[in-house]
Amino acid sequence: MAAITTVRVTGLFGRQSWNQMLRINGCISVQHRQSSEKVPVKLTAMKRGTGGRSSFSGIVATVFGATGYLGRHVCNSLGKIGSQLIIPYRCEAIYTTRLRLVGDLGQVLFFPFHLRDEAAIRKVVQYSNVVINLIGSDYETKNFSFHDVHVEGAQRLARIAKEAGVEKFIHVSHLNAKENPQKIWKGSDYLRSKYESELAVREEFPEAIIFKPTDMFGEGDKFLMHYACKGRWILQQLPLWKKGEQTIKQPVF
Repeated sequence: MAAITTVRVTGLFGRQSWNQMLRINGCISVQHRQSSEKVPVKLTAMKRGTGGRSSFSGIVATVFGATGYLGRHVCNSLGKIGSQLIIPYRCEAIYTTRLRLVGDLGQVLFFPFHLRDEAAIRKVVQYSNVVINLIGSDYETKNFSFHDVHVEGAQRLARIAKEAGVEKFIHVSHLNAKENPQKIWKGSDYLRSKYESELAVREEFPEAIIFKPTDMFGEGDKFLMHYACKGRWILQQLPLWKKGEQTIKQPVF
């Protein structure tokens, strides 16, 4: 049970210091009562306000991958209902500028981290009741392969979130994630790693929520910009697998 402190002040203090306040004619009475029982209080029970931007929704969410296309829309939606956001980022701080306005003053916190730094991950999830993993890469680099980012990274986040007592872990995969994706040359390593990430997350956080969206389009996306980039506009060419006759795209907005 939380401590209850009652303060009753009588007298005229003005701008005098604390030592001077004790000398003036007045009375300060402090009553402090505390129970030895520790009753955990869920954040969802601390909702305040009417549900708008300046309210508190009861959600304290850590959003990994918030600087991506989907991430900024997720953060904006959470901020509109009065959620507190903790945004870990791996990029330069300047790329987080647009996210500073998604929530009310003091409700959006930023923290630099590394995907292999478990201590930093623990810091950003220890006070949250929701953790959302949107981290993904469209291509491999010399430092991070698809397996490093999608499988090992997701598994690490799920494990640490479970250890920290997080109530909900939300992981975003892909609609076509399969163990053996349809082969175009050798099959998609991206989709295969997304499938493996689902298994890894389930292993560490069995009750995790896994979303499997298809390609997404909208303002500033990578789907439409892929077809409208300057190189294709100048060359007037767009390579399509088997003339596009066997390709089906059903993007979501």
